Amino acid sequence: MRTLSSRPSTLAPVRPAHQTLIRDEDDLKRVLDVDYSPEQIAAITAPLEPGVIVAGAGSGKTTVMTARVVWLVGTGAVRPDAVLGLTFTNKAAGELAERVDRALMRLWPNADARGDDDEAGEPTISTYHAFAGRLLTEHGLRIGLEPSARLLADATRFQLAARAARGAPGPFPTLTKTLSAITADVLALSGELAEHLVPVERLREFDRALIAEVEAAEKPSAGARAAADAARNRLDLSRLVAEYADARRRRDLLDFGDQIAYAAQLAEERPEVGEMLRETYKVVLLDEYQDTSVAQRRLLSGLFGVPEGVAPEDAPGRGHPVTAVGDPCQAIYGWRGASVANLDEFPRHFPRRDGSPAPRFSLAENRRSGVRLLSFANALAEPLRDMHEGVEALRPGPGAGADGWVRCALLETQDGEIAWLADQVQHVIGTRFTPDGDLIGPRDVAVLARTAADFAEIHKALVERDIPVEVVGLSGLLNLPEVADLVATCEVLDDPTANAALVRLLVGPRWRIGPRDLALLGRRAGDLVRFDHGRVEGRDARLEQAVAGVDPTEVVSLSDALSDPGDDYPFSTDARIRFARLAAEIRELRRHLGEPLMDVLHRVLTATGLEVELSASPGAVAARRRETLHSFLDVAAGFADLDGDPSLTAFLAFLRTAAEHDKGLDGSLPSARDSVQVLTAHKSKGMEWEVVVVPGLVDGAFPSVQAQAKWTKSGRTLPHPLRGDTDGLPELADLTPKSFKAFDAEMRAHKATEELRLGYVTFTRPKQLLIASGHWWAARARSRGARRNSSSASPSTARPATATSSRGPPNPPRPTTPTSPGRSNTRGRCRSTPRPWRSAAARPAT
Repeated sequence: MRTLSSRPSTLAPVRPAHQTLIRDEDDLKRVLDVDYSPEQIAAITAPLEPGVIVAGAGSGKTTVMTARVVWLVGTGAVRPDAVLGLTFTNKAAGELAERVDRALMRLWPNADARGDDDEAGEPTISTYHAFAGRLLTEHGLRIGLEPSARLLADATRFQLAARAARGAPGPFPTLTKTLSAITADVLALSGELAEHLVPVERLREFDRALIAEVEAAEKPSAGARAAADAARNRLDLSRLVAEYADARRRRDLLDFGDQIAYAAQLAEERPEVGEMLRETYKVVLLDEYQDTSVAQRRLLSGLFGVPEGVAPEDAPGRGHPVTAVGDPCQAIYGWRGASVANLDEFPRHFPRRDGSPAPRFSLAENRRSGVRLLSFANALAEPLRDMHEGVEALRPGPGAGADGWVRCALLETQDGEIAWLADQVQHVIGTRFTPDGDLIGPRDVAVLARTAADFAEIHKALVERDIPVEVVGLSGLLNLPEVADLVATCEVLDDPTANAALVRLLVGPRWRIGPRDLALLGRRAGDLVRFDHGRVEGRDARLEQAVAGVDPTEVVSLSDALSDPGDDYPFSTDARIRFARLAAEIRELRRHLGEPLMDVLHRVLTATGLEVELSASPGAVAARRRETLHSFLDVAAGFADLDGDPSLTAFLAFLRTAAEHDKGLDGSLPSARDSVQVLTAHKSKGMEWEVVVVPGLVDGAFPSVQAQAKWTKSGRTLPHPLRGDTDGLPELADLTPKSFKAFDAEMRAHKATEELRLGYVTFTRPKQLLIASGHWWAARARSRGARRNSSSASPSTARPATATSSRGPPNPPRPTTPTSPGRSNTRGRCRSTPRPWRSAAARPAT
């Protein structure tokens, strides 16, 4: 199968297809040996025009895309090399290419069968980013971009951004975080600006107008003052974003955001590029379209549809055969810039030749899961179906499992829940669910958690039962104790104010500092930076007061207290000895921070004795912990560098972002090992297992109530009025307390919708058995008094001891779901009178 990079660089027109190998749907079924459903046939045999396929979970979207290619080639509508298919990951592109290749081989079982089409070539299957990269390589000069520009790897972005932030001329009064945290904020804001094609100066204009309005108010509300503080922070960050952009330009580098943004600019400003591509690719297939960003949508509509700001009747690409496939109920990547509105608005962005909206096709026949599992997922997704056109409830197809099983339990404690889940996994491995089915092996089981916070306990419980287990993704590895201890030590070395990391080390099994000595250490750290500015007298009083609270070095640092515990504090003798030893170890390790990253990590492992500890652990546990540590070191070794060895600061910023999103910054996937896979629910999209275990269905945890970053409080978040999908987001009408209250309520409703989507994805992964659980008493709350949770895994009548059914009832227990957000974010709502900062946002992007 030809990949994008292997196509000729010259985009020459292709000659028309002329062979007819398939005449009707019966021929198609015979050639591919697949019994397609009527709704699949309708999408496969649709006319050669734009169309969007709303494909529910397990409804065979890849099967339909493959058959669509075979149908168009087999009926003589297009040649194989006139087909372009785009998806998100290399893995997905490889799988789609392989399936299309096999299908075409069935159409042409030997070379002779092609006849005159022996030079017809092959379809081009690629990722969205690779497609954008090729456009820039071949046509970047049209917008002044050198074709020699190199793409920054995900890791090297952090290094270059950290370097740019470190060298930027100040002052930056609002940037009081650590350098690694600031680096992560810079990359987050830079990415959002690129995803929504917003110039930095437009952001600055918006924030200056917002600050001016708040300062002009006689008595601004608390919400308004917080929004102004966030705007000031954004102004400082935007200066670093510009420094980072300048650093890329000087080095002739691009990051992924640049790649899409420049490609979108090329598509909209140079119409001849779209003309050449439409002549080359007679058919375009867009996979997982609900996960595309605003910039990606503008790139694609600029080439094959209606460009931004162009009337449909004036768009030369109107009516080009573009088929998008996606499911709005599975749009779970809004946190990284995806806009589900792209799928909803596809008929308008890609109209027919006569200007009418493109048709929608729905796929709802699920051939993966049993009836009970589908009933469970449909109940969960009911509010989502009301929000999006073309979404239908899933129904079982002829290839689905029998009835499906649901097994759920409500335990007293979190520890008890994890033990119960591990017992269930141990019990299910080696069983057979259907008389003619295979035995369930470890690789047929997955544990899908809302976050990676409990991975360490889950991993430990499975290892103790001699169950082979693999934690998938960097965010999961960071929560395992051996990796967490290594990272905590590195954070302390890199930043003297990394108090949380130092506390982890102090209370850990190596140093064993008790609560009394720890409290005294905190008091000593506070005394070291405490200044009573109100009592300063003499000629230095005014200067002292002028700088009070401004210097970011006036931060409590436990590391300072560790090195100087003072003589007047009643520390225990053992604590003083351990403080001295740890302080000496930190000083010695800091002397080597200029060494290569891998050398630093190995020095830390040697100095802390972690390698020795792993060797001394019981056999099975030691083996698993060594595997975990080696996996993390592989990530560090692959942390690419710009022009030397990568810095520890940049690497920690990279890890911070991975942990913060808790969905895995990397693109790692389960390996081929025969082991139970433990991963976050976000990473499970597009996968399936015979058995899926979902722990932690506790109110506040899954569904999560953790507040999303709000642009009114977070400087790293792009304001909603500047985003390309602003019509589908909560709106702040003005700066009154009433508006802030309404905005916060809409944000909670928006968060509830995102959790519904994630729940739907999670509960449509199993084929045969879903095991779900919750608990009454949170383990992490016991130290400050037991807290009772409301479980969302069981009905309110469940008893907290154990509960469960090995075979679920016809209507399985429905979890408590967030209140339906309704349709508060509709396009037709009234807008308030424009404010200065709203007017700045209303201008089109340049």
